[in-house]
Amino acid sequence: MSTFRAFVVDDKDGAYSADFRDLTEADLPAEKVLIDVAYSTLNYKDGLAVTGKGKIVRKFPMVCGIDLAGTVAASDDPAYKKGDRVLVNGWGLSESHWGGYSAKQRINPDFLTRIPDKFDFKQAMAIGTAGYTSMLCVLALEDAGVKPDQGEILVTGAVGGVGSVAVALLAKLGYKVIGSTGRPKAAEYLKSLGAADVIARADLDRAAKPLEKARWAGVVDSVGSKTLATAIAQTHEEGAVAACGLAGGTDLPTTVLPFILRGVKLLGVNSVTCPKARREQAWARLAKDLDVDKLAAMTSVEPLSKIKQLGEDILKGEVRGRVAIDVNA
Repeated sequence: MSTFRAFVVDDKDGAYSADFRDLTEADLPAEKVLIDVAYSTLNYKDGLAVTGKGKIVRKFPMVCGIDLAGTVAASDDPAYKKGDRVLVNGWGLSESHWGGYSAKQRINPDFLTRIPDKFDFKQAMAIGTAGYTSMLCVLALEDAGVKPDQGEILVTGAVGGVGSVAVALLAKLGYKVIGSTGRPKAAEYLKSLGAADVIARADLDRAAKPLEKARWAGVVDSVGSKTLATAIAQTHEEGAVAACGLAGGTDLPTTVLPFILRGVKLLGVNSVTCPKARREQAWARLAKDLDVDKLAAMTSVEPLSKIKQLGEDILKGEVRGRVAIDVNA
């Protein structure tokens, strides 16, 4: 039986290991759909799994990669046939289910989403979990009634994957977007994606008053901690904050005052086990509202062979925009 390469982490007697292994189809999970994987992605959670610096992986051994896109090679499920173009975002890949850093993978068909015709495999993974999460945040703000004429929208961690796509999407939809970043040199990059202005990370990453001068009609936050608390304190009456990340920490040092005195809505965005109908809605909107030229401008493509260094880089905040991973390189 022919072999293929995968990036696998293991933990034996408390010793965490991470390296490439040659696998066969017989090694793969006993799921119904076999995928020939073309691309995966690099996300913050991938960095944690690859480096072992976060307790992400729940089962060992584990093939890393929380996303994948590829072609159905074989299927025992009537909903999918050989040749179908599919992707997976989340669903516990790289945590409790084998993930996308492999040339082949067997997947539970309930996890699959069809790739919109507008996108090829590389574009689908340039979007990946980060971009799909950005769209979920936009949908949450829209559902909360936040409209472009109501004021500025703040995007924190704007140079990262979630932030970059959120800036591009919101600008395309007519919102005045203000990006927050700790990288002053990235201001022109964010403006090229559609940001009207850029503010420093330090303006938000500080101890906030319970209520501050109201500025934001809505917020997309991928940072958490003090940044999220300050953004909440600065949100307008009846505004909304979509929270989807924890790059700055899992704590939230805020009070109830923004919620009971201004009616601010804090909207949690869960991309991992999001229902299939909402996923399909998000991907349909990405196909409609995401400018592929801006997607290309924020995307780099890297080989899977560099994943160890890339995992370190993303945890250090040294990755800009989106990184698609060619799993066959």
